Amino acid sequence: MKLNIKNMVCNRCIMVVQNELNRLGFDVKHIKLGEVVLDRDASPKEIKRIGDTLVPLGFELIDDKKSHIIERIKTIIIDLVHHQDNVIKTNLSEVLSEKINHDYNYLSNLFSEVEGTTIEKYFIAQKIEKVKELLVYDELSLSEIAYRLNYSSVAYLSNQFKKVTGLSPSHFKQIREDRRKPLDEVKGKNH
Repeated sequence: MKLNIKNMVCNRCIMVVQNELNRLGFDVKHIKLGEVVLDRDASPKEIKRIGDTLVPLGFELIDDKKSHIIERIKTIIIDLVHHQDNVIKTNLSEVLSEKINHDYNYLSNLFSEVEGTTIEKYFIAQKIEKVKELLVYDELSLSEIAYRLNYSSVAYLSNQFKKVTGLSPSHFKQIREDRRKPLDEVKGKNH
């Protein structure tokens, strides 16, 4: 039996969902972001129990087709941005259409109608979250981050970052570094 689950965004989510399902007495045959395959069918009562268990943890069972498509779009984008460095060489629209087997215009209209934002804005928001994460790790230069996330230039990445966050990447990084310093060091800068 296949269950579609909303809000699974990382490997930790996969682990939490699998542990909860095992705790409820289900054997998981396969699990990935947004999707679980159980080794047997679950009764409506068991499905309700699964849903009741997952909701307090921030997850939700998806039962209608439109919600399932929206969640697939999000999962594909999250996977592209956060788990596959510099893989997307074709258009996002082509990737989504191919993986979901729907015309991109349909996917785009559905996503905008349900989420109140465009697929492109969601994709950009995920990319900016990844930029923030990489800036905080402080292992890559902005140029390397731009390359990894397939930006055409550092300037384009910086402009998009500022448009979304209101800060330049360097200002964001400085604020993060200041938060890690002892308070007296941060105060000392201003006096």
